[in-house]
Amino acid sequence: MTQYFRLAASASVLALGLASAAQADCGVEAGNVSILGNDFPALQAVIDGARACATDNVSVSANLTSDHRDLQVAALTANPSQYSVAVVANGSIVPLMNAGLIRPLDDLVEQYGDWLQPTQLVRIEGNIMAVAFMANAQHLFYRADILEAAGVDAPETIEDVLAAAEAIREQGLMRHPVAMVSGAGWNLAQEFVNLHLGHGGRFFEPGSAAPAINSPEGLAALEALKALTSFSDPDYLTFDSNSVQSLWEAGEVALMLHWGSRGAGILSGDNTTPEIVESTVLAAAPSAGADGRPATTLWWDGFTIAVNTSDEDAAASFQAMLNGITPERVAENSGLAVWLGEGYEPTPASAGVVASAEGGAAPYPMSPYMGLMHSALGENLAPFLQGNASADETLETIEAAYITAARSQGFLN
Repeated sequence: MTQYFRLAASASVLALGLASAAQADCGVEAGNVSILGNDFPALQAVIDGARACATDNVSVSANLTSDHRDLQVAALTANPSQYSVAVVANGSIVPLMNAGLIRPLDDLVEQYGDWLQPTQLVRIEGNIMAVAFMANAQHLFYRADILEAAGVDAPETIEDVLAAAEAIREQGLMRHPVAMVSGAGWNLAQEFVNLHLGHGGRFFEPGSAAPAINSPEGLAALEALKALTSFSDPDYLTFDSNSVQSLWEAGEVALMLHWGSRGAGILSGDNTTPEIVESTVLAAAPSAGADGRPATTLWWDGFTIAVNTSDEDAAASFQAMLNGITPERVAENSGLAVWLGEGYEPTPASAGVVASAEGGAAPYPMSPYMGLMHSALGENLAPFLQGNASADETLETIEAAYITAARSQGFLN
């Protein structure tokens, strides 16, 4: 089954609404609210708002884990669903849509969410399927003091990042000055996605599910990925978001490609020194291609409601999640994310995401077969980086793995 997905106003996902409507009290009378999602400070703030709806007649629980993508399809396939709410993003909503596991939200928006902004309503084939509450992107973090000591300017391109890393290493300031969320699997694939789009590449032939990454842009993305990881700690294939942030806070790296949602935690200084906080600069993702577009992808995070949950629980879950993103709560937590909706005031922690968006970063592709491509990338990039496969062999292997998966799901003949 082929479906084409589009986020309403995806090109302007960072547009902030100016509506004046105010959200009333939580007002949930009964129901069970169970939430599955990722684990980061902005989402924790949303869940705290949802938990405030708990009463003797309303239960609210949450499982926030970095493994949420691996759990969501099976959890929502159960009947009744293990969770009434799945917190998703551009990419992770696609498997749920393909399997018919989330319900249209039009009636719930009409009844409880007339204060939501148009840019928050994720419309797929005419139906509201998710409510987006924040935008995110990977971008560049750099240590201004280390760059100054190395005698280099702030990087604007991938080549600049590599040159700065080389200068830092040559002068003995840091042996491994670069870190990125490069753990084998989904995270490593995402780094390739960023670089591939940054080089102007495409993943599929126009109007088709046929792969198109075995191209000059694909080769350039591979070489850039290998060059960047050559300046990383040798354990880079184990790096997740938490470990990379810890490296930065420990003062072990000077150039980092990381999610904007981590900026607030880093700038808070809770786990690092004032020296590191004061010298940390959040900038746009470096460009890779001639057009200067930042080599990253724009994401939205939002929530969906499971099909296999009762109407009572669906209504309770929708209201509880809305209580986590009221204008008042957004205003209280402006520093944690680039929020979508009323109440948000940009902060220093949002600088990298906003700069990347303003620079023309592309949204993460939402085609129904992009998940298969992402998986094929994650399963086959590591051998190239470890010197066990050539670039040409790697792209051929990735396309072959994708084609096998796409045929099994009916996207290709």
